[in-house]
Amino acid sequence: MNILLALLLMTATVFTSTVDLKPGDKAPAFNAEATGGSHISLHHYLGKSNVVLYFYPADMTSGCTVEACTFRDEIAKYKNTNTVVLGVSTDSREMHQQFTAKDSLNFPLLVDTSRAICTAYGVPVADNGHAKRWTFLIGKDGKIAKVYHSVDVRVHSVELLKDIAELNAKS
Repeated sequence: MNILLALLLMTATVFTSTVDLKPGDKAPAFNAEATGGSHISLHHYLGKSNVVLYFYPADMTSGCTVEACTFRDEIAKYKNTNTVVLGVSTDSREMHQQFTAKDSLNFPLLVDTSRAICTAYGVPVADNGHAKRWTFLIGKDGKIAKVYHSVDVRVHSVELLKDIAELNAKS
């Protein structure tokens, strides 16, 4: 029984990160499978686009649907500010594809079943395997511009667009 407990603690430690990213820090690189089977990496956007990298608990749940549909409805505003939106959860590609089809999402969802992206960004993952709702605004320079640990899905997009306008004004 002690061996089982030790294994559980080691596993929990793997998914608990001590990373604490702050504005100005270099955004951790990632390469992940996305909706539709393509692969997306942060490197694709460096020097070209800002990136909204938003982590959410689970596909097709109430808060996550509100957040995703708001991004969907405002995607033109993001494109006009030279910003891409990428959603990340620990759900499978199949679940992401169902979510995308059900709600006509028009931006990629990244698969993080291994929790590697969550770990790299210090996003906590609950015992049920769901990531905490956090967002990172990454500038074209690959640095973290803003970190959102407390996200209200009803107003988050408005906050992001304001912060993106400020970020673009500085560059």
